[in-house]
Amino acid sequence: MLLPNRRGQGFFRRHWFNDIIYMFANGIVVRIGFILLITAVANWWGPAPHGFVASLPLWLQVVAAYVVADAGVYAAHRSFHAIPWLWSFHSVHHSIEELDWLATHRVHAADQIILAAAAYLPLFVLGFTAEAMAVHAMIYTVQSYLVHSNVRVAIGPLRHVFATPHFHHWHHANHVEAYDRNFAPSLTWLDRLFGTLHLPDAAPTRLGTDDEVPPDYLRQLAWPFVRRQRPEANSAGVTVR
Repeated sequence: MLLPNRRGQGFFRRHWFNDIIYMFANGIVVRIGFILLITAVANWWGPAPHGFVASLPLWLQVVAAYVVADAGVYAAHRSFHAIPWLWSFHSVHHSIEELDWLATHRVHAADQIILAAAAYLPLFVLGFTAEAMAVHAMIYTVQSYLVHSNVRVAIGPLRHVFATPHFHHWHHANHVEAYDRNFAPSLTWLDRLFGTLHLPDAAPTRLGTDDEVPPDYLRQLAWPFVRRQRPEANSAGVTVR
C-alpha cells in the first residue's frame, strides 16, 4: 500500500531542477569513473574467476549478491559519516530537505563511485557472473528510487528485513537521535547487527543537514574542496576539524 509521506510536498519541490542536472550530468561522470576503476582492478586482479560462485543458479547468485553488496555499501556508507573529509562529499546528498525519487540522484560523483565500488568490486573479485551483477543492479536501482520517494509503504513484518522509505527517511532526518543510523541500502540486517538501527513508528519531521551546503550543482561538486573547516559537530554526528 502506497501513501504520501509528506502531504504538503509538491512535485516541483525546492532544488528540483538542480537534481535534474545531477540525473543527467552525474550519470556520465560516474559511469566513466566506475568503468576506469573496474578496468584498473581487472588489469591488476586478472579476469573474474569462474569457480563455485559462478556455478550457482542465477537466482541464488542474486540473493548472495544482496548480502555481499549490502555489507560493502554499509561499511563505505558508515565511513562517509565517520570520517570528516568523506562526510564533506556525502553531506551533498544529506542537504536534501524534501525527499522524493529525484533526490536519489543528488550524490557527489566521488561519493557515487566509491559506493558503487564498495558494492560491485567484491562481487567481481568473488566471481559473480555479469548477469547476476546486472540483475542485482537493476533491482538495487529500483529500490534506491523507492526508499527516497515521498511515500509510505506498508509491508508488515517485512519492514524488519527490507529497507523502506520510512527506514531511509530516518537516515536523512535532521534529528540528533537519528544521526549515524540506518546505513543499509537494501536489507536492514547489518544495522541490527551493529546497533545502528533507528526505526520509530513516527516519521521524521525535519530532513537535511545543518552544514551550509551550497544549493547548485557546480558549487556542490566543489564543496568538499572549498568548504570551511569548522570545529563543531555536523549533522552526521562527527566533528569537522
